[in-house]
Amino acid sequence: MTRYEYKVVPAPSKGIKGKGVRGAEARFSFALQELMNGMAGYGWEYQRSETLPSIERSGITGSTTEWRNVLVFRRPRTGDASEFQPELLPAPVDDFNDDSEAVELEYESDGTAAAPLPDNGVEDTQIDSKIGASLSILARARSVTVAPDAAADEDDSPKDTAKD
Repeated sequence: MTRYEYKVVPAPSKGIKGKGVRGAEARFSFALQELMNGMAGYGWEYQRSETLPSIERSGITGSTTEWRNVLVFRRPRTGDASEFQPELLPAPVDDFNDDSEAVELEYESDGTAAAPLPDNGVEDTQIDSKIGASLSILARARSVTVAPDAAADEDDSPKDTAKD
């Protein structure tokens, strides 16, 4: 069974001038003829014309019904869906072991579990060595809490070289 695809175009609303074409009716017919011949050049076969309602806004809250004249064309489909054979992609390779996904809890000296560190919004740089240096610095800066004795160690923080 042949399957078709359809195309619906608006019918011409006014005629066009042509050589030897005189009068409003002849110009309208010439416009219709040119449209149909143009579509036939691309393989579209004329089926029928239709007058269909179109609800459109008028003003702020109102709506009106406009009647539109359209021409319906069809052509056989170039590719049938039953002939389509998709290419299956290989399954992704798992870079992590199953154990790396597990959350390791740290324990206090009294045996109770320590509170986990809050998420700093940056990926863990220990898991993936492909993360750039700027992300590593950002991760360290967001995950380190500044303690009074750690304030003296400023080697990890970026230097401000701007001069006033």
